[in-house]
Amino acid sequence: MALSNFIPTVWSARLSAALDRAQVYTQAGVVNRDYEGEIRTFGDSVRIGSIGDPTVASYTRNGTISVGDLDDASQLLAIDQAKYFAFKVDDLDKAQMNVQVMDRAVQRAGRKLTNTADTLAAGKYAEAGSAVASSGSPKTDLGTAGKAYEHLVALGVELDEADVPSDGRWVIVPSWYHGKLLLDDRFVGAGTAATDATLRNGVVGEAAGFRVLKSNNVSNDGTTYRIMAGTDMAISFAEQILTIEAYRPQDSFSDAVKGLYVYGLKVVRPECLATLYANAA
Repeated sequence: MALSNFIPTVWSARLSAALDRAQVYTQAGVVNRDYEGEIRTFGDSVRIGSIGDPTVASYTRNGTISVGDLDDASQLLAIDQAKYFAFKVDDLDKAQMNVQVMDRAVQRAGRKLTNTADTLAAGKYAEAGSAVASSGSPKTDLGTAGKAYEHLVALGVELDEADVPSDGRWVIVPSWYHGKLLLDDRFVGAGTAATDATLRNGVVGEAAGFRVLKSNNVSNDGTTYRIMAGTDMAISFAEQILTIEAYRPQDSFSDAVKGLYVYGLKVVRPECLATLYANAA
C-alpha cells in the first residue's frame, strides 16, 4: 500500500465495518447505541436522557386533578476506554505480499478491538437486576436433557416479573450451551422458516421468547458461566474511531498504520437484565 493511496475516511469506514460485523454484546439490538454521534474524544461524558414514570390517579366527575412534574432520571455515560492498534510492513516484504494485506490487517484489528468492548459488556452480568441461581450455587444439571431450554424459560420469568417488555429480548450463550439447545426440539435454529429473515451477528436461533446469540466472550471462571439476557434498554454503549493514519516510521523502511478507538458503556436499567449462573456439562 502506497501512503499516497491512503484515504483516512475510507479506511475508517472499513474499520467501522469490521467492528460492526464482529460485535455480539455491543451490537445494536442488544445495547442502546443512540448516543454515538456525541463523542468527540476520550474522557467525554454523554448524557443519557430519561424520565421517571408519570403519576396515575383515580378521577371523579367534576373533580380536580393534580399535575405532577416528571422526574429527570438522566445518567452520564463516560467514554473511559481507549484502545489502539499499530502495525507495519517492511519494504522488503511488500513485494512478496498480497496487495490487500494492509486492508485485511485493519479488518483483523477491528475484530480484536470488538473483543475488548464485548468482553467489557459481558462483565456487566453482576449488575443484572435479577438472576437464576448464583455464583456460589450455579445450575449444575445441564447434562440433563431439556434443562438448557428450561433455564431460559426461568430467565424469561425473571424479566416478566420485572415488567420488562417481551419484544426484542435476547440471551447470549456459550458454544456448549448452544449445543445443548440444538438437542431440544423446542429450539428454533437460525435459517429455518420460523426465524427472522434478517439475522444479527452471532444469532443462532430462538428459544423461550429470546433471540439466542452465541459468543466466546460469555463471562466465566472456567467452570461457571454467567449467561446474560435482557433487552436493549438495559445497557447504553457508544464508540468512536478517533483517528486512523498511515505513516513511515523513522527507524525502519516500512509502511505503518495506527488507529485509536474509544468507547464506553453503562447499565442504565438493571431491571432489564437477568443472569443465569450455570456450570458447563
